Amino acid sequence: MKPHFREVDTKVAEARIALSLLALLTLYVDPSLGGLFHLDRWLLITLVCHLVYSLTVYLALKDLVEGRPIERLSTGLDLIFATFIACLTEGRTSPSFVFFVFAIVAVGFRRGLRDTLLVTLSSVILYLVVTEISSSLSSIYGMRAVYLAIAGYLIGFFAQQRTIFERRFRELEAAAEREAIARSFHDGYLQALAGIALRLESCRDMLVSNEHAEALTEIQEIQSALNHEYDEVREYVRSLASVDPVENVNFHDANTRFRVRASFAAPGAAAEQILQIALEGIRNTLRHSQASAGEISVQQNGQTIDMTLDDDGIGFGDTNAAPWTIASRVSELGGSLSVTSRPSGAHLEISLPIA
Repeated sequence: MKPHFREVDTKVAEARIALSLLALLTLYVDPSLGGLFHLDRWLLITLVCHLVYSLTVYLALKDLVEGRPIERLSTGLDLIFATFIACLTEGRTSPSFVFFVFAIVAVGFRRGLRDTLLVTLSSVILYLVVTEISSSLSSIYGMRAVYLAIAGYLIGFFAQQRTIFERRFRELEAAAEREAIARSFHDGYLQALAGIALRLESCRDMLVSNEHAEALTEIQEIQSALNHEYDEVREYVRSLASVDPVENVNFHDANTRFRVRASFAAPGAAAEQILQIALEGIRNTLRHSQASAGEISVQQNGQTIDMTLDDDGIGFGDTNAAPWTIASRVSELGGSLSVTSRPSGAHLEISLPIA
């Protein structure tokens, strides 16, 4: 599960805890339930169990348990608890309506209109069952099921509209960013490349005219200009990825010797990404590590591919943050990455699923 979806589930779990505590407080002071600070024993047991369940779900999500099974289970349990509370408190001031609405809102907050309507239908059916069991209440409070259905539809409708508006906003934002990037490349880097092309044509004329010394000087200046533009583009790309700028290092000054071992079988797209990770590891070692030796190992282990990247350089300093390009590729492939930085060098362990 992606991080932002897990964050949504965590927020829903926090709201469920707040619902448990507020329900306990309001029922304790509800005069229709026996006066101040008085609760039926079974109602108190039900509310305490709901609080324990709410805390368990929250802690499970905080401990990075897979969120989708918990989400499905919690939806069912929300409906069950709402039904029990309706059975125990059905009356003019029953809080069961709030618990049913919470179950609907929790689904609408994470899912689409179809799932919200499905939970709404389940809530209405369960509420009608409760009122039918309490035959003396069915004619008085049966209309609450209709209000619950209306509330569920509105919640699902507004949730769907919010999703549509968010999608449109992201599309407009992405279009504006693409335009800004295109303008930056057109007005800056493309103009620089056009100037370099003209200077190369001038070098060719010098060589034809046997002006070798002038041509060599011009080529050296072009090389410096290209290195400068390369550094500019690289820092611009890093700024797009919200990565801190780094000190530029000339590849020609690095004298790191690499040992590469690779033996694996994977689909073409995954194999290309794996080799790109290895290539990026070599580039990062050359740029930043000041290492004399580096080693890259890529081995297949059942249904996973294990990669290790080591060098004897200066490590990552005070942070164990992985290079953003490597971390991005590993995340795209659904793998895991661990980084160990020490004064004697850096060690990266990567595990990637083959499928």
